[in-house]
Amino acid sequence: MAILQDLSQQQLIEMVQRLQARGQRKATLKVSDKGAVSMYGLGRFPVTLYRGQWERLLDMAQDIRDFIEDNSDRLSVKE
Repeated sequence: MAILQDLSQQQLIEMVQRLQARGQRKATLKVSDKGAVSMYGLGRFPVTLYRGQWERLLDMAQDIRDFIEDNSDRLSVKE
């Protein structure tokens, strides 16, 4: 691998853009072998719930947002 000081400005810009793009993974959904919905891209492992569980979670969306707002001073942020 080239030493950073040997790279041109354009090469450095391209390297930074590639590294930034790597950190901005898009969340994707898949149906698991057992018929559950798996969401990839939030963390190291997928979040997998069955349909009814996702529906209950989505029905609670406003409650979750309110909880996060009420506890924002105690919560960490990870992108």
